[in-house]
Amino acid sequence: MMSARAEPCGSFGVRSAQVNDGRLSVDNAANMQDLTRRQVFRLLKRYRKDGAAAIRHKSRGKIPNNQIHKAKRDYALSLIKEQYPDFGPTLAAEMLAEHHGFKVSHETLRKWMTDDGLWLSRKQRRRFHQPRLRRECFGELVQIDGSDHRWFEDRAGPCTLLVFIDDATSTLMELLFVKSESTFSYFEALESYLLKHGRPIAFYSDKHTVFRVAKEDAKDGARMTQFGRALNQLNVEILCANSSQAKGRVERANRTLQDRLVKELRLAGISNMVDGNIFLPAFTERFNAKFAKAPANPNDLHRALNIEPDRLSEVFCLRDKRHVTKDLMLKYDRRRIKLEVNDLTRGLVGKYVDIYEYSCGRIQVRANGVVLPHSILNPERKITHAAITENKRLSAVLDHIKTEQDKAPPKVKVKPVSAKNGYVKTGRRPPGGPSKMEPYYARKRAEREVRAASQSSDI
Repeated sequence: MMSARAEPCGSFGVRSAQVNDGRLSVDNAANMQDLTRRQVFRLLKRYRKDGAAAIRHKSRGKIPNNQIHKAKRDYALSLIKEQYPDFGPTLAAEMLAEHHGFKVSHETLRKWMTDDGLWLSRKQRRRFHQPRLRRECFGELVQIDGSDHRWFEDRAGPCTLLVFIDDATSTLMELLFVKSESTFSYFEALESYLLKHGRPIAFYSDKHTVFRVAKEDAKDGARMTQFGRALNQLNVEILCANSSQAKGRVERANRTLQDRLVKELRLAGISNMVDGNIFLPAFTERFNAKFAKAPANPNDLHRALNIEPDRLSEVFCLRDKRHVTKDLMLKYDRRRIKLEVNDLTRGLVGKYVDIYEYSCGRIQVRANGVVLPHSILNPERKITHAAITENKRLSAVLDHIKTEQDKAPPKVKVKPVSAKNGYVKTGRRPPGGPSKMEPYYARKRAEREVRAASQSSDI
């Protein structure tokens, strides 16, 4: 039953009139209003003296004692409009406290910004639901993704941020700025992750070709990408999601980072990937302190590395097999590789050898684990007109093409095939009768001689 403070004054005013007229007993009025008899007598005394209006609460219509002054509210909103126009209430409250010494709760600031039209309420924004429960243990499942975005706004071109986030705790495990999503960029981020935390049970990714073989009828490589082969050596599983909603943890983290990280990079004055990667560890620590959750199970399922750390470079490289021809030649990535003649290479004719390509561009040829001496006949590689380029790598490929075109020498005049073969005109005419066009040719030669003579006289 409602109390006198919660119930409108008119309701108790009617009952006070009934008690005052003797139509309702004090005990019944106290039970109906959930009050004591003494409080009923106090309210009845007020009613008899000043009428029903006297029963209202005395604080009604008064300014609360803890209300923030309007001048402070206007000052905070002016700072947000000038310096943080696209900040959310939570981040804006942090910036006001950190840089301006103005402390206000983010919920109070949210109400101010909503009333002033600087922020939309939750009902006015799209909702994202999270149907799948978290994994129980830390290190059981790590979601990975790359977010292509203008992280440095107009201060630099767009680039990609590789994000590794733990599914059980929403802890950012690894962040790395790279040019684009590629096998070597994920190798770099994965190596840093393993050295910091160890081996997780599994990674959860999208269907990017770094993680999954796109061809259904692929026969070579046991339907395993280079990244999958490296994880197989490390005894780590890779799982691919059917949709972006399935790996919503990392997708929501990307959206949060595109808001908070971009603005913190702006405030720190960072405009390139090198300085950005130096800035990321401190940002990751602050981010995890604010948003990381406690796991349902306290066990950490990360495992120690199963190979020596100095041998990780042999895992995080591109590997393939190539056939050795009779002249000890093999082809790899539009390059011709010639093996040096020795006792070991003589027995490799008609067999397959292993090719190791490292992130620096260095290539090794190995047979049964032994490095073979070799030379590359055409080390220059160019992107051909028929190259297949994924959308996620298009920006990086175009930048590379532009750089190569700027370095290319000017084009020379195309020579006919006869000139390439060494043909030189002798001036002798072929045998046969005079041509019907000979008068025309003679007239043209005379005109050219006259023009040449006039030009020489002018000089």
